[in-house]
Amino acid sequence: MTQKLENVLYTGHATATGGREGTARSSDGALDVKLTTPKELGGNGAFGVNPEQMFAAGYAACFIGAMKFVAGQKQIALPADVKIDSAVGIGPIPNGFGIRVAMTVSIPGMDRAQAEELVQAAHVVCPYSNATRGNIEVDLKLA
Repeated sequence: MTQKLENVLYTGHATATGGREGTARSSDGALDVKLTTPKELGGNGAFGVNPEQMFAAGYAACFIGAMKFVAGQKQIALPADVKIDSAVGIGPIPNGFGIRVAMTVSIPGMDRAQAEELVQAAHVVCPYSNATRGNIEVDLKLA
């Protein structure tokens, strides 16, 4: 079932040209990257960013934001040095291509049981998690 937003709080805008061998730029110019195809997908290895890297970075950053939100609601102190190593893989599926996500969450100094509870609660509220739930494989684990 599609979830409709009742109140849009922010809309990010970006324009991509040239596909995997082009550019992507946000409307405010804060993001301005050269896009390249990785060697594993037939690219020449030139320096640049690819959509899987951008998705990995965006999901990880958004997920940390969701963890901060949940920690605030539960009045839990979230360490400042939280980090997520995020990997987005791409490969063939029966009708084209698909992706999968693996994220390793590091919450130094937090009790493991509390950290696991926080990660699961963040996975419920994170916009990327909500967008991908039931569509792709998402593997979350604690470091």
